[in-house]
Amino acid sequence: MATPAEKPASKYDDYDYPTTAPEAQPGHPGHTSPEQDAKVDQLRSELEQEGYVERLDTLTLLRFLRARKFDVAATKAMFIASEKWRKEFGTDDLAATFEYPEKPAIFNYYPQYYHKTDKDGRPVYIEKYGRIDLTAMSKITTDERMLKNLVTEYEKCADPRLPACSRKAGKLLETCCSIMDLKGVGITSMPSVYGYLSRASAISQNYYPERLGKLYLINAPWGFSTVFSVVKGFLDPVTVEKIHVLGSGYQNELLKQVPAENLPKEFGGSCQCEGGCEYSDAGPWQEAEWAKPPKWAAPKEDKTAIQNEEPGVEQKTETQDASQPVA
Repeated sequence: MATPAEKPASKYDDYDYPTTAPEAQPGHPGHTSPEQDAKVDQLRSELEQEGYVERLDTLTLLRFLRARKFDVAATKAMFIASEKWRKEFGTDDLAATFEYPEKPAIFNYYPQYYHKTDKDGRPVYIEKYGRIDLTAMSKITTDERMLKNLVTEYEKCADPRLPACSRKAGKLLETCCSIMDLKGVGITSMPSVYGYLSRASAISQNYYPERLGKLYLINAPWGFSTVFSVVKGFLDPVTVEKIHVLGSGYQNELLKQVPAENLPKEFGGSCQCEGGCEYSDAGPWQEAEWAKPPKWAAPKEDKTAIQNEEPGVEQKTETQDASQPVA
């Protein structure tokens, strides 16, 4: 089986962090078969022929291929649909330009934030559904701006959050540990927020595949487990394994995955960030030893330089080995 150091890197593979997945799962970076490598090359070649020159790096293409079980035709359709959406939504410029001054006011009704890391080194993402009040929020902002904020955070998760976490952990980290607090949510109240949440979920599944590491649904209301047992019948078994539905006694289970010092006190941890954990954005991406400027912050002439290269030209550079953290 080829390793990242043995296989010539694509000209698109410009990484400054480890690129081997920590677990030897089929189809994951550093653990691909020759057949899977060939499908990456085929997909990249077909996309280049369609005129695409961005997001053709190996890690991105592998994520899309895994999401479609390495069916190249289906993956190509997914990728093209994603690029169409990015253009229409203005995604490429959001991380650098989007401002969200209403965030503190919105957080009174719908806190959603990244906060430190779990025991595997992945970013922890937290949402509190029980306080969602769409009527109050509509007086402060719009669904469209909320979605733009969500997408901005997805972009920032991809860079700089995950690269910084990978450098600190000394291994490739592509996923997040998510905590969804359902306290205060009743089964009957869910339809009132279903529209927004369904759009948000569609963005995650269709345009940011393979980003879920673990999902903890805590403070699940009575009857939720029964409903979820029906829903999970329609989900991919791999996804189902990542989801943990917990009631009010969730703390011990959650602390097995998230260190107490990284978990906000309100969820059973010991962290009390100055000014509030939900506003701190604390994590390796804020630590000088591991953080680097995100690529989306680079001047456009630097980001588009790769378009001047001949498609299909391979660079003979070695990929950073996962065992060597990048300072």
